[in-house]
Amino acid sequence: MDSKCIYKNSIVLFIIELKQYINFLNKNMRIISGKYKHKRFDVPHTFKARPTTDFAKEGLFNILSNVYIDFDEKLTALDLFAGTGSIGLEFVSRGCSKVVSVEKDYRHHQFLRKVANELGDKAWVPLHADVFKYIGRCSEKYDIIFADPPYALENLGDIPKLVFEADIIADEGIFILEHGKNYDFSSSPMFIDHRNYGSVNFSFFKKPTKQQTEDLTL
Repeated sequence: MDSKCIYKNSIVLFIIELKQYINFLNKNMRIISGKYKHKRFDVPHTFKARPTTDFAKEGLFNILSNVYIDFDEKLTALDLFAGTGSIGLEFVSRGCSKVVSVEKDYRHHQFLRKVANELGDKAWVPLHADVFKYIGRCSEKYDIIFADPPYALENLGDIPKLVFEADIIADEGIFILEHGKNYDFSSSPMFIDHRNYGSVNFSFFKKPTKQQTEDLTL
């Protein structure tokens, strides 16, 4: 691909993300697919969370659905650093049997509860808690775990290790971390994929089966 094409593609991605961020600033969040497709929620102007753009969400869930996950299996999901609840809502909309969205900020959590009441789907469980403390005490195992920490979080690079050490991922479960461009997790033994959509990066990790773990230790 020549430099002109790369430049044009970069401009297109920037315009798409800019439009979607303007929509967010205009207090609009929508579900992009599933049984609640096109449903919209108003986000308070004071909300400071950085949203995952629709462009990035569409890319993420296309990869999950076509490569890694069968949402017809009624999977369970954990949404860490839930923010607006955008990703958790997508999991619910696609039929996950239980989605726990963990958010530390009280006002953000109150917004999640308001949206949950409007949605009226008991599969979605917003939880007011510190993510790291929750990981440390959680006794459940989830099929999918998604984390969207602040990009400037000092220990963002430790999150995959902490999640796997906590043993909260079901066998062959998948963990997705959203992060900025300065992180590279390809050296992790659990790393399986990386995708980027404009300024948004997703790294994918997978828990090996017991047999795979035993094979590695032989």
